[in-house]
Amino acid sequence: MSRQASWGLPLIKAPLDWWQERGALLKDGVLALTLTLLAFVPTLSHLGAQIGDLPERPANALGVGLVLAQILPLAVRRRWPSACLTVIAGAFAVHQALGFATTFASVGLYLALYSAGAHQIRFRHGLVVVASAGYAVLAVALDRLGSPQSTPDYLAFCLALAAAWLVGSMVRTRRTEEAEQRRLAAEVATAAERARIARELHDVVTHHVTAMVVQADAAQFLLTSAPERAGEGLTAVSDTGRRALTELRYLLGVLEATGESASADPAGADRAPALGRVGDLVEQARRSGQPVEFSEQGERRPQGVDVELAAYRVVQEALTNAMKYAGGKPTRVLLRHGDEHIGIEVTTDGPAAAPDTRKPDPAGGRGLAGLRARVRMLDGELEAGSRPGGGFEVRATIPSKPPQE
Repeated sequence: MSRQASWGLPLIKAPLDWWQERGALLKDGVLALTLTLLAFVPTLSHLGAQIGDLPERPANALGVGLVLAQILPLAVRRRWPSACLTVIAGAFAVHQALGFATTFASVGLYLALYSAGAHQIRFRHGLVVVASAGYAVLAVALDRLGSPQSTPDYLAFCLALAAAWLVGSMVRTRRTEEAEQRRLAAEVATAAERARIARELHDVVTHHVTAMVVQADAAQFLLTSAPERAGEGLTAVSDTGRRALTELRYLLGVLEATGESASADPAGADRAPALGRVGDLVEQARRSGQPVEFSEQGERRPQGVDVELAAYRVVQEALTNAMKYAGGKPTRVLLRHGDEHIGIEVTTDGPAAAPDTRKPDPAGGRGLAGLRARVRMLDGELEAGSRPGGGFEVRATIPSKPPQE
């Protein structure tokens, strides 16, 4: 592209952007003023709508006033479309009945009909009836005044006027449908965001509260059996509570912040649940009395925030279920870091009974059903179910998505 063209684009774009930001009253006022000037251009004076064909009357002050009355009301065509149409149609009817020469200003009638069809909100059907009745009266009056037009001529002109109204109505219908689609899209987005927040709160609160209950029960047991170790259990409860508060603060910060400020907060990034913090989950489960074996295969690579959070939540939910349904049973957590996928396996020994993975639990939690939906949003798969020899197993495969530069 040449230097001249590169300079020309901003020069053109800036005025267009300025014009698009102006209000409807200013735009319509400029339109009315432009058409008014064009109405007095000699080469355009004989272009326009004509239906009477009565003997031509010389131009005078009244004729000029009727010309202006057919254009100037267009300045409020969107704010008061019915009033605009009434004034312009009345001026057009008088102009035709008095036999003034055809004028370019008569195109204002078509624009007024289009504007009424596109922007009139109330009494639309009543306005159609009144306009139709007014046209019928004009046709009868012109016929009585000696107009050579026949009935088919009047009907053809009526169809042209109706077409202008119908075009406006179609534009109005399209705008209404687009507005409804935007509203429905906003509702869907709001519902999806509320579901996402509910999943996050469930994952944070359920895991930490479950761990605190288990740790508190263990501390209560130690008070009678081994009082010297009860302090360790209470310390574990305190530490778990602090982790819960940390994650809740991070979650609330993400909800309150914009994407830019959330990503630019180094402290918030340190608190974000991620694959690198899975070891904290394992340690927390161990302090709750759950024997957990943790191992990793492959080289850990930086992943996108959604992938890191989903993998973290899979391990978190699996360990929560292990503490709830198989407390004290051996549990194994395995992370596989591949080139294209991240594999997660969490297996727990114990009874065959396990949570239903196909639907939320009766208490209102989201559990593995919500977790499966989260993983599928990333084009991954999650399987959970009882093991043949007893116990429970959770397997997840999540495609790798490196963070964007």
